[in-house]
Amino acid sequence: MTQIKDVMSVNTQFITPETTLQAAAQIMAEKDLGFLPVGHHDRLIGMITDRDITVRATAQGHHPAEVTARDIMTPQTYYCYDDQSTEEICQNMAEVKVRRFPVVNRDKRLVGVVSFGDLAQTASAETVGEAEQCITEGCASKAAKAA
Repeated sequence: MTQIKDVMSVNTQFITPETTLQAAAQIMAEKDLGFLPVGHHDRLIGMITDRDITVRATAQGHHPAEVTARDIMTPQTYYCYDDQSTEEICQNMAEVKVRRFPVVNRDKRLVGVVSFGDLAQTASAETVGEAEQCITEGCASKAAKAA
């Protein structure tokens, strides 16, 4: 059984809560990322996405050089453990409709990031297909089509 630590990206970029949105957006642009974990030391405390920057901050008139990640981050975030199976996390992503998770060890220290694409390389085709359908269409619509 393949574990998350076998497929995750370990060179994880994370930002501090004091990082400005402008700096976060620059990191995202330079590294072609759609989200950044927010950490205090090496503990995950939240997440910020490119959508958070656009919708929560810019659309509300906040200046990106003056607002910090702490101001708009999602403090309660989904994550997975590095020793969980790729099948399990693929199913979890489908349930919560996300395409990436920060990865923590059992001490809850940030150790990497896993994307749906990473999982698609190792999880079963059936699990990946079902997860993709749930993420894009919603699991309820899948069940309705089967009925």
